[in-house]
Amino acid sequence: AGATAVLAGLGLVRRAEMKEQPRRQQQQQQQLEPEKPWGKKDEEDLARLCEGFMAPPVSGLQELRDQRGDMRSRMELLIMETQSQVCNALTQVDRGAAFTVDRWERKEGGGGISCVLQDGEIFEKAGVNVSVVFGHLSEEAAQQMRSRGKTLKTKSGKLPFCAMGVSSVIHPKNPYIPTIHFNYRYFEIENADGTKQWWFGGGTDLTPTYLNEEDAIHFHKTLKDACDQHNSELYPKFKKWCDEYFYIKHRGERRGIGGIFFDDLDSPSKEEVFQFVQSCAKAIVPCYIPIVKKHSQDKFSSKEKLWQQIRRGRYVEFNLVYDRGTKFGLATPGSRIESILMSLPLTARWEYMHLPSENSKEAEILEVLRHPRDWAQ
Repeated sequence: AGATAVLAGLGLVRRAEMKEQPRRQQQQQQQLEPEKPWGKKDEEDLARLCEGFMAPPVSGLQELRDQRGDMRSRMELLIMETQSQVCNALTQVDRGAAFTVDRWERKEGGGGISCVLQDGEIFEKAGVNVSVVFGHLSEEAAQQMRSRGKTLKTKSGKLPFCAMGVSSVIHPKNPYIPTIHFNYRYFEIENADGTKQWWFGGGTDLTPTYLNEEDAIHFHKTLKDACDQHNSELYPKFKKWCDEYFYIKHRGERRGIGGIFFDDLDSPSKEEVFQFVQSCAKAIVPCYIPIVKKHSQDKFSSKEKLWQQIRRGRYVEFNLVYDRGTKFGLATPGSRIESILMSLPLTARWEYMHLPSENSKEAEILEVLRHPRDWAQ
């Protein structure tokens, strides 16, 4: 999934909303206060934070310092920190493995940092990408946005944009450890009259090969707790959206057991939405790593490994046919193909007319994929 995913396909033309909570009115008043002077300690804290990243930030330390109050700088720091936290958590579990850190530039503007782990003891393939790109939207990409209700006012046919995000897919070797995907992003467009449109999007979802109800409950409750810090209505809304989005129409089943998904989130305020996205990003490690540790030594058979490969085939089908981030990335000039296709597993399998036996563990997960459950009640 690309970090600059857009809303198209499945007929889902909707806008995510967060209702303002009374307890946050004081926080918003504080935002209106003059920004405090930037001191030496602040510079040291920023430098120390950046030292912990997988690579230097895309925008550079000086630019982040100069634009420290701008949402683009704050979001870049958040996605860089998220990348580092997730990569460190994975190598703590898979101690013999190491990430290849690949820093790349986009000639049209911006760049990114791709961190990829392959053939570890625990993880077959794990990628955690950060991208910070800017320039002008292609007509194809702009048309995708218009198709979902965006009013875009171009100047001389050009539409300046800035997009940044962190996206990841982690494919374990053991069939009893589920695959996880997450993506959190910020998008900003400048209209011909100089006004700007902005929105956030993202989500975290789980794709198990075999159903473990305890794992499903832990995963969903952790995400629900993150959402409930801001509004108790968010989790059920975004959980439903996730089940609808990750639907493989030609198979009649979901890709996994869901999680949360949202797009076009632009209310009640930029600060409020950023805080929500931050809470979701912080929930990634605690919602997933305990599940990995729990099953890292589970025994499995060749039959169970075969089923994992068939389910990965479904993962590939969704990502190449339906995923909006993949389609948007391929339609954006200068996009990095290696990063866009990072979400695909190393191995997958398609067998002609493969059907699991009735009342089997394989049939059990299919039933959940066809009829989603509420796990966090």
